[in-house]
Amino acid sequence: MKILVCISGASGVNLGLKLYNLIPSEHERFLVLSENAKTVFEKEENIFLNNDIAAAPASGSFGIDITFVVPCSMNTLAKIALGITDNLITRSAQVAIKEKKKLIIAPREMPFSEIYLEHMLKLSRFQNVIIAPPVLAYYNNPKSIEDIEMFMIGKWFDLAGIENNLFKRWK
Repeated sequence: MKILVCISGASGVNLGLKLYNLIPSEHERFLVLSENAKTVFEKEENIFLNNDIAAAPASGSFGIDITFVVPCSMNTLAKIALGITDNLITRSAQVAIKEKKKLIIAPREMPFSEIYLEHMLKLSRFQNVIIAPPVLAYYNNPKSIEDIEMFMIGKWFDLAGIENNLFKRWK
């Protein structure tokens, strides 16, 4: 499978990078970062990467099977919901929607306003779009931030059909 991970400028960009790094090696993986994600990386991780609107994921013929937007800022969510394709992340999301490929969006904001909820509802009505915010669980008895992150990434992988043993499952 070809898997695209898009990281927008919401807090928690490291979670998106960790998801990208944990994709099993049998899958072809690609990474897109927004300009705001670079800013957050500078603050949180000191990593500098760039995006390119002409990159391969901007075309449906490239054949991405699964697109993640983790984390997804409310700005990016709104653009996706409204069909605005002014950067590679929003264009890649629209490609996933039009090609009916799985699109997993992890909105990172709290609380959700009615506007944000309306955008999520609109997108969730598409059969191939899954809204999956980074929500922790307690049944896996997390002992660290790492445990919480592994749970979230494991749940996103489950939604994508990527086998994993990243967290303790419900018994």
